[in-house]
Amino acid sequence: MRWALADGWTVARRDLIHWANQPMTVVFGILFPVVITLAFGYLFGGAVKVPAGADYFAFLMPGMYGMTMLFGLSATMIAVATDVSKGVTDRFRSMPMAPSAVLIGRAVADLLNSVLILAGLLVCGLAVGWRPSSFAGALGAVGLLLLLRFALLWAGMYLGLLLRDPGGVVAIQVLEFPVGFLSNAFVAPGTMPGWLGAISEWNPLSSTVAAARQLFGNPGWGGDSWVAQHAVLMAVFWPLVITAVFFVLSVRLYQRLDR
Repeated sequence: MRWALADGWTVARRDLIHWANQPMTVVFGILFPVVITLAFGYLFGGAVKVPAGADYFAFLMPGMYGMTMLFGLSATMIAVATDVSKGVTDRFRSMPMAPSAVLIGRAVADLLNSVLILAGLLVCGLAVGWRPSSFAGALGAVGLLLLLRFALLWAGMYLGLLLRDPGGVVAIQVLEFPVGFLSNAFVAPGTMPGWLGAISEWNPLSSTVAAARQLFGNPGWGGDSWVAQHAVLMAVFWPLVITAVFFVLSVRLYQRLDR
């Protein structure tokens, strides 16, 4: 375990050095969700129905935080697929290093990058008037958002190893938008057809967004279903399940890349 962590940090430093040498990649990653948030807030805010008496930005920001964690999935997929296609992963596999180090290093580096992106979006939210109700609640909400991102890291690594070609990632990347919008981030599941609303309520992103709104003290849609009434519990449950499943799948696939 000690060597796995040490080698994993070495691989993570490799990605951090790449970002230090190409800072515009990080800057663009921070600015993109900020621009999308401002577009939703100032261009479409007046046309979107929100809970009665709610400020639109107070309602919008937790949804944008969750969507940003979801959109990080494609960045992980592209990075992993690029390393596989260029032979970088094969070179790592030939070195005397812990087999899990490549995956651990990627997870650490991408999670640190997500912390920066989320911090930038939090600053944007504060600048446009969004406020959490308590510091402790805000810390809990941020923790749940990053927990979802950590789970999606492993899903992204598995898909990147499976596709092995950055070009093939585009097909999966397109699915981020339907998954993101089929949630409670922007639209109340109760306004959807019955079967579609049920899918939306059980979407892991919906649980995280609902829990974040609850902990931030921001308005949400509520709901009478069991999953809506236990949003915080499900916001912990879903990422743990996703991590457990895709961690095992990623490690096995990584070990079998040459077969």
